[in-house]
Amino acid sequence: MRYIVTALFLFFSFFVVQAQQDSTKAATLKEKLQTADSIATAQDTTKKDTTKKEETRKERRERERAQKERDKYYYKGIKKDSARLAIEHVSRVAWKRSLMVPGWGQYTNGGLWWVKVPIIYGGLVTGYLVFDYWQWYYKKFLDELAFRVETNGQEGSRDPDLQFYSTQGLVTQKDYARRNRDLTILITVGFWGLNAIEAYVDSMLKNRWNIGSAITMKVGPTFVPSYGFSGNSVLGGYGMAPGIKLTMNIK
Repeated sequence: MRYIVTALFLFFSFFVVQAQQDSTKAATLKEKLQTADSIATAQDTTKKDTTKKEETRKERRERERAQKERDKYYYKGIKKDSARLAIEHVSRVAWKRSLMVPGWGQYTNGGLWWVKVPIIYGGLVTGYLVFDYWQWYYKKFLDELAFRVETNGQEGSRDPDLQFYSTQGLVTQKDYARRNRDLTILITVGFWGLNAIEAYVDSMLKNRWNIGSAITMKVGPTFVPSYGFSGNSVLGGYGMAPGIKLTMNIK
């Protein structure tokens, strides 16, 4: 009887231990599944967020592109009419043409282009001549300086015009010529840009605003204050001098 009870006890103990192990395994498996589900959910969320961000960036680019396209046809929320768009197109064409070929924009605008174009090309030609002079001046002193450095000053001067210059004097004049040459280039480029600006401004004034064509001028005699010494003046040395007054009215 004792052996039977012991056997039954061991049998039930085995099943209890096995049940506990199965419960532990089930709990561990459940935890693993929950962890895997959490990781999968997080990955799905991240993937969705990434997709959403990519879509947002794409939508933002499209919106910005559409906004830029819209701004071409609207001004402060007001839609531009065909006349305004045509005027803006003419203004853009004018300055772009002058930037490519000086005077072309002035010719496009009409008016006094036959006066402006010679002035523009006269300024550019003058800039080239001034540049050419300073380039010659710079090379003259540079070559002399290079000759003296190569010969160590033992063969005198190669250029008779510069034989009385010292080495430091040659360096000073060379730097002076180079500075003026570079300054001439900058001024000429600025003049070229000014030609494009003038074409744009002239087109704006001519097409967008009516500055009037009826200009009246009146010339007449007048008296202006004279602050020189005048012994006969009752104002103690201050008197009036005759002059000419020019009155201009723009309607």
